Amino acid sequence: EQTAYETADGVVAVSGAMKEDVQDLYDVGDADTQVIHNGIDVDQYRPRPDRSTLEEYGVDPDRPFVLFVGRITRQKGILHLVEAIHHFDDDVQVVLCAGAPDTDKIGAEMERRVETARAETDNRIVWLAEMLPREDVITMYTHASVFVCPSVYEPFGIINLEAMACETPVVASAVGGIPEIVVPDETGLLVDVDPTDGETVEPADPAGFAKRLADGVNVLMGDPYRRAAMSKAARTRVEEQFSWQAIAEQTLDFYKTLLD
Repeated sequence: EQTAYETADGVVAVSGAMKEDVQDLYDVGDADTQVIHNGIDVDQYRPRPDRSTLEEYGVDPDRPFVLFVGRITRQKGILHLVEAIHHFDDDVQVVLCAGAPDTDKIGAEMERRVETARAETDNRIVWLAEMLPREDVITMYTHASVFVCPSVYEPFGIINLEAMACETPVVASAVGGIPEIVVPDETGLLVDVDPTDGETVEPADPAGFAKRLADGVNVLMGDPYRRAAMSKAARTRVEEQFSWQAIAEQTLDFYKTLLD
């Protein structure tokens, strides 16, 4: 990695946070590094309502739900989200599209925490441990009232773009590149993580982080008019700033600058 960075004529960082990491860790100058965000296919990721898909996976299409999509790993913060369910309003349905645990240990911990949340709360929890086809995931995004990204480390956070492109507001951790995607009070809400400054990326106060996640979810779930405004703004932001057309133009401009 060091050889690649130090011999490259230019470096593309997917976020401002990643640019800072690269420059802190390697001998890379500011002029040689350009922030160009990841993009998504806005024609593919768009609202696709289909009640039958929800019913197929055991999701109640008549009840609003909060959605998570991602791997079961420490950096994705899924365990903190499960803890947050204890603080959700009582009638919130939770859909966890969460599979591929990093280790058997974290997989077992996930099972324990989900079962505890089911026993101790009145919230309906649907855990889909298998990897869903992309079209079905897009349908989940479309029907979700709120998408939650509880990551404790995230260089960019493209998952938030996918949800926003499907007109779903986001409650996300204010880490890494996520604040460059989610505009607070416009396309969603950001939640402070307060990570430790040691060798772990875990929050210094896990219970506090879980409570802040829940507070953000409860605020949006309780205000359908606010969610509706955010959903339209979210789609517009993705189309204008994160479509592959926009990203390709930025990349081409960077190559031209290097050649000149």
